[in-house]
Amino acid sequence: MKPVRVGVFGLLGSGNLGNDGSLEAVLGHLRDAHPDAVVDALCGGPEAVTARYGIPATRLHWYRGEYRTASRAGAIAGKGLGKLVDVFRTAAWVRGHDVVIVPGMGVLEATLPLRPWGFPYSLFLLCASGRLTRTRVALVSVGAGPIGVRATRALVRWSARCATYRSYRDALSRDALREMGVDTSRDEVYPDLAFSLPAPEARAEARGRVCVGVMAFHGSNDDRDRADEIHARYLDGVTRFVRTLAEEGREVRLLTGDGVDVPVVESILAAVGSPLVTASDADSLAALMAEAAAADAVVATRYHNLVCALKAGTPTLALSYAAKSDALMADMGLGAYCHPAREVDADRLLAQFRSLEKAAPELRRTLKERNAVAADRLKHQFSALTRALFPHENPALAPQETR
Repeated sequence: MKPVRVGVFGLLGSGNLGNDGSLEAVLGHLRDAHPDAVVDALCGGPEAVTARYGIPATRLHWYRGEYRTASRAGAIAGKGLGKLVDVFRTAAWVRGHDVVIVPGMGVLEATLPLRPWGFPYSLFLLCASGRLTRTRVALVSVGAGPIGVRATRALVRWSARCATYRSYRDALSRDALREMGVDTSRDEVYPDLAFSLPAPEARAEARGRVCVGVMAFHGSNDDRDRADEIHARYLDGVTRFVRTLAEEGREVRLLTGDGVDVPVVESILAAVGSPLVTASDADSLAALMAEAAAADAVVATRYHNLVCALKAGTPTLALSYAAKSDALMADMGLGAYCHPAREVDADRLLAQFRSLEKAAPELRRTLKERNAVAADRLKHQFSALTRALFPHENPALAPQETR
C-alpha cells in the first residue's frame, strides 16, 4: 500500500507562535500514529516551516506581495491576477494529497482585522478543491465566531460545508457555525491542540516573577475606524500595570506571540525604563510554556499565550479581546480572572491581579485537574481523526457514514 499523502495548510511559519504550535501538535500525532505518512505544507512561511519542521512547503499565495497594501495599479493588478492563479495552484496542490489538515488556529473567525479576499478566500479554495477532487479536508480544533462582513461570512460558511471533518476548540465556535447555517450535529468540541504538546518541566521555587503577554491589539474586524484609539488605551493600561509591578520590586517578563507584537514590547520597555522589566525571546509555544512555568503568575492577551500559561499550570489573568478567551478561561476554571483588552483599567487590573495571587494555591490545583481532562479529550480527538481520515489503515475503524 502506498504511503498516505498528508498536506497541512494555514498561516504557518509566518511568525505566529500559536499557529506553529498547532502545526507541531498535528505533526507529533502523525509521527506517532501514521509514521509512514508523507507530509508537506501549503503555508504562509514555507522557508520557516521547512527549516523548523523538516517538511517540504509551498508558498500559500502566487503573488509575493499578498500581505502588502496595494496602492499602485501594478500591485492591484498583481493581487487580482494572484487570486485567479491561486485557484489552480490550490486545486493542484490539494489533488496531490489523500488528506489535508488545517491544524487549529482561528480560521473561521474574524476577531482581528481581516479582509474576505485574504485568508478566508484561501481557505475556501482549499475546501472547495477538496470537495471537487475528493480529497479529505479536516478542520481540526479550529476557532470560529460571529462575522459581520457578509462576504467573509459566506466564504467561511462555504468552507466549513465543504470540509470532510470539523472539530472546534470551544462550544462558542460550534455555535457560531450553526448560526451561519452549517450542520454541526456531528461536529465535536475538543481543547486547543496546544494542550497536547509536552508539558514544561516543574517550576523552580517562586521568585516573584510575573509574565505579561502583550499584543499589537487594535480591536476587531468591526473596529477599524477606532483602531488607533483602542490600541492607545490598551498600551497605556498595560504600561501602567507593568510600571506599578516594577515599582513594587517585582520582576516582569514581557512575552509576545507574533512578530507584530515586538513594537509593543519596545514601547513598554522605553516607557517603564526599569531593569526589572525584560523581554523574552521565546520563539515557540514550548519556550512560552517554560517562561510561564517559571513565573508566579501570568497576565496575557494573545489566545495562545493564555493556553501556554494554563498548560504550564500557572495562575493566569486574561486580557480578553474576544469571547474565545473568556471561554478558554472558564473551561480551565479561571473564568473570574478576565479583564477587557479594549478597556484596560490599570487600577482594576491590579486589583484582579492581587486576587489572583491570593487564590494561587487553589488555582494551581484546579489547573492540574483541568489539564488532565484536556489531555484525555485530545487523545479522543486524535482517535476520531484517524477514523475519519485514515479508515483504510484499519477498516474496522472506518466511519459508518460520511458527510
